[in-house]
Amino acid sequence: MQCLFRPNLGIHPCRKALFFYICGLLNFPKMKSGFYLSLVILTFVIPGCKNTPFDAKMCGKTEYLHDAVKKTTEVIVHDIFSPVVAARIYAYSNIAAYEAFRYDNPKKYKSLAGQLNGLTEVPEPPKDQPVNFDIAGLEAYINISKALIFSEAEVEEFRTELYAKLKADGVPDDVFEASKAYGKTVSDHILAWSKKDNYAQTRSFPKYTVTNEPGRWQPTPPAYIEGVEPNWRQIRPLTLDSARQFPPIPPTPFSTDKNSQFYKEALEVYHINDADKESKQAIANFWDCNPYVMHQQGHLMFATKKMTPGGHWMGIVRLVTRKANLDMIATSEAYTLTSIGLFDGFISCWDEKYRTNVLRPETYINQYIDPEWVPTLQTPPFPEYTSGHSVISTASSVILSHLFGDKFNFIDSTEVEYGLPPREFHSFQEAASEAAISRQYGGIHYTPAIKNGEDEGRKIGEHVLQKVVTSTK
Repeated sequence: MQCLFRPNLGIHPCRKALFFYICGLLNFPKMKSGFYLSLVILTFVIPGCKNTPFDAKMCGKTEYLHDAVKKTTEVIVHDIFSPVVAARIYAYSNIAAYEAFRYDNPKKYKSLAGQLNGLTEVPEPPKDQPVNFDIAGLEAYINISKALIFSEAEVEEFRTELYAKLKADGVPDDVFEASKAYGKTVSDHILAWSKKDNYAQTRSFPKYTVTNEPGRWQPTPPAYIEGVEPNWRQIRPLTLDSARQFPPIPPTPFSTDKNSQFYKEALEVYHINDADKESKQAIANFWDCNPYVMHQQGHLMFATKKMTPGGHWMGIVRLVTRKANLDMIATSEAYTLTSIGLFDGFISCWDEKYRTNVLRPETYINQYIDPEWVPTLQTPPFPEYTSGHSVISTASSVILSHLFGDKFNFIDSTEVEYGLPPREFHSFQEAASEAAISRQYGGIHYTPAIKNGEDEGRKIGEHVLQKVVTSTK
């Protein structure tokens, strides 16, 4: 059948026309009630009109949403956004899409208004226009994504190509325009809300101050980049009461004494790859997710760019929702809940990082153990405690386990485009645990940052699921 168009008017236009046509032929006002009932049943149960040029399920292919999120990741990589800023882009874009998509089944899917901090009710769709919510959701997503990145032309080019595909699917002009208009209404509402999260204000806040205080984080080689987003704790969370709602236990006290716990933890990192080196380095490389890696060859220095940790988990969402064969709104639900966990996870983690300001293993080992030692991975430019990968990966695993179950086997191929082979996992928790320990294999985190970061992320993931209800089962 080609006549599956489901605008918010409730009655298929083909059937509506047929109803009145039959009524005219039969002089409806004179019909008895029994015949009227039969006529209604006939009109609304018969199949839709054949050869209608638009199929709503065709225009609502879930791949269009996957393509939109993938384009966001590509632009984030191109524009070199930090992990925390990238998480903000993913969150607001996916929230906007979800708020439009959910009107395809409003009885099952709930609005996030009143559940996320500061988010008020999104305007309802017009009742007198043929809005297709798949198109509206894509429009809302693209509008937010474009507003929050730098390379607007790339997003606009993607939009043009996407809409050409929709036109080829046979979307009527009135449906197309009404759907885009409602998508813009949703994105305008979400964008206005996003502007109140203190992000703009933090652009002018003081930068991190480097000192020679023992144990305090210092920029690391080869580029010695200044501390990234030292004021991120002041961004408004989406579900947390504050950035410090789930503080981890304090880090190990700094010490240079060879008998101290801190020295032992540094020595553990120093020797971590003495055994099974190849396997551990493969794991470290797979979860590197460093958006800006500097390389130095003689006097020449150049950079390579990769997706952020949040981008990796968005890629996992794409893979598992495809495997589960979810429809558009259920896919959007998975992207949205995961991105909310990423957003709040990074706020919590960054609060701890710039409150404790723990120096990285590279700095400590070079000063007190081996001046020639170089970690497997390039050390990221922010304090050590806690591990961002441990926090956000565990939070993501909690959320995805809630949606797909504790035992969901998947092959993670997100890093193939960066020349790394795929890895298979039997659960989201297994993937998150590997992501966490990869930071020690990479030489950039001590054990407490990983273990306590996992605890922090688990609490955040559970909190998101407790605070946010997206659908009724």
